[in-house]
Amino acid sequence: MAAPLLSDEDLPSYFAGLGLPGAVDIHVHFMPEPVMRKVWSYFENSPLPWPVRYRFDETTRLETLRKLGVIAHTALLYPHKAGMAAWLNEWGAEFGANTDGCVPTGTFFPEPGVVGYVAHALERGIRVFKSHLQVGAYDPADALLDSVWGMLADARVPVVCHCGSGPMPGTFTGPGPIGRVLARHPDLTLVIAHLGTPEYGEFLDLAARYRNVYLDTTMTFTDFVEQIAPFPPELRPWLADLGDRIVLGSDYPNIPYPYAHQIEVLARLDLGDGWLRAVLHDNGARLLR
Repeated sequence: MAAPLLSDEDLPSYFAGLGLPGAVDIHVHFMPEPVMRKVWSYFENSPLPWPVRYRFDETTRLETLRKLGVIAHTALLYPHKAGMAAWLNEWGAEFGANTDGCVPTGTFFPEPGVVGYVAHALERGIRVFKSHLQVGAYDPADALLDSVWGMLADARVPVVCHCGSGPMPGTFTGPGPIGRVLARHPDLTLVIAHLGTPEYGEFLDLAARYRNVYLDTTMTFTDFVEQIAPFPPELRPWLADLGDRIVLGSDYPNIPYPYAHQIEVLARLDLGDGWLRAVLHDNGARLLR
């Protein structure tokens, strides 16, 4: 069956046609404005051509999400050094509490005091965390984080983790470091960002081995990423087999193409309407409840 050609304006009716009230996107970025500007500056100077498609003010970005039919989302934020995570969590808690549809989002870094401020974030209602091993350049198996992973596993709070080596490898990216965390905390609810690009097979294997490991679709299958790190066709049956643990992610607003393209390429996989309903809404809604 030919996949539909979708524009951003088509998305609400497309979701309705699938019997969905809208989409749940687990990989959306909102940050304090000075931090977001630095992120945008990074993309402006990226070795890859990466124009940020939705580089608007915060209010417009939120209004655009609603027009796209996104009914629930995160506000992923992350530190690149020590001393940032606690105040980012305060911002994330306030933003989530005051923004309809946004799940309060937090983060952490291997530093003294991390256990205390993560516990405080949970008390404040943070319901999802972000770990960025490439930007943070830290070992997820660092002893300072062991109690954090255990606390989050016990709380059944998901962690969206950029642990794949795309677009550029880091010292602690790849399946090995985060695999050591899962071996120690097998009940951890972990969402592997970008489907683990480019180590797709290794991260799909981790999801097959650990029942609380999910993978988000962020940027995967898009024409942009297929030119850099194409998803191997022989791995597509795994996507069907793990259909209850694949979740929609987009990287909005920091994407160089229309939001609808991410939805279009998922439909292009031709894995069925039931699979699409699970990925676009049901799996994410279950994680972010």
